[in-house]
Amino acid sequence: MSAILPPESSRRDLEVIGLVGLAHGTSHFFHLLLPPLFPWLMKDFGLSYTQAGFLMTVFFVISAIGQALAGFVVDKVGARPVLFFGVATLSISGLVLAFANSYSMLVMTAALAGLGNSIFHPADFTLLNRRVSIPRLGHAFSVHGLSGNLGWAFAPVALAGIAALTDWHWAGVFATLLGCSVLALLWWRRDVLDDVAQEVVPENLTLTKTGKPQEAGSLGFLRVGAVWLCFAFFFFITMAFGILQSYGPALMKEIYGLNLALATSSLTAFLLGGAAGMLTGGFMAARQQHDNDKVVAKALGLSVIMALLLASAWIPDWSVLPVLAIMGFFTGIAGPHRDLLVRRAATSRFGKASFGRIYGFVYSGLDAGLAISPLIFGPWMDQGRFMTVLLGVALLQAAAILTALGIGQSSSDPSHQ
Repeated sequence: MSAILPPESSRRDLEVIGLVGLAHGTSHFFHLLLPPLFPWLMKDFGLSYTQAGFLMTVFFVISAIGQALAGFVVDKVGARPVLFFGVATLSISGLVLAFANSYSMLVMTAALAGLGNSIFHPADFTLLNRRVSIPRLGHAFSVHGLSGNLGWAFAPVALAGIAALTDWHWAGVFATLLGCSVLALLWWRRDVLDDVAQEVVPENLTLTKTGKPQEAGSLGFLRVGAVWLCFAFFFFITMAFGILQSYGPALMKEIYGLNLALATSSLTAFLLGGAAGMLTGGFMAARQQHDNDKVVAKALGLSVIMALLLASAWIPDWSVLPVLAIMGFFTGIAGPHRDLLVRRAATSRFGKASFGRIYGFVYSGLDAGLAISPLIFGPWMDQGRFMTVLLGVALLQAAAILTALGIGQSSSDPSHQ
């Protein structure tokens, strides 16, 4: 039975969830600042798929390194100032894109966007875990994931639409104005996000196998096997998503002969399906606090089946968008359960003492996967091995299932380190 919380707690929780969700959606919008514009950028700058993919590698390498480091900053100074820095840096990246006249400026755009993106998971999850009542955490994680998927879904429609009507420079202007607007709102409601680390974070303690607290050094979490399994999970699952993010429209065009508009919509279908799955998964997670690893495994297993269908090229072209939406839905269901699984892996040994650094490290696996994905699959795209690339999506999701089950087993037995 859910705990009955006072109205003021409900209002505070909802506003924190909403503001953090808006910031997260903005970060995901900037994930796709460049990929929807690849058709125009590749034409204007004479880029290959590998060169275009390298831009995303720059984004995610910087984001991965920055995310692991940002967690320590969040634990030291609090999440709010770090969050402001991230949104401001994303806005600057849009401005650089607006004035880009060379490939090097596109690389600078990717680098700035990656730096801004690096802070969001340690800052967001620290705010949610510290500021939201525990009975609402499942919904909080659901909204967090949902807002991210909506940011992903909005980006290709908005940016490609603006580029088609005007040119891609104006798409950069739009991204800048969007980032500045979000930053202004967060600043206006900054009191809601007040997060002074030394007032909130307890002593940096962890539990021994006997249940007694002991000092945990700043890097003590790296000795815990569950933390590395969380990193591996994000690495595999986002390598799979990186394929669809960078090359999904091109894959659907080449394999199924979809026109450019439908091919671009294929990514939107996957992301909207993921958003619906996130919402569904949040309600499931709020009612089911245990066996999150099994839910993740089942949901991703169904997603693997959809990926194999796409890779087979047996399905008719009219079914591509529905299959991608279903694939996104099952991936989305796994999201809130995944975040609760990470929380359990963190708190089972460290309590709430190291949220920033643990979330920063494990979610840097997300950026690492997205950084490496174009390096592996970009050359295959250039070679025309399109069905092999889609098969890679299924295999990587299967690897993520194995790591999720490992996290669940390790977290249920704190002696496994």
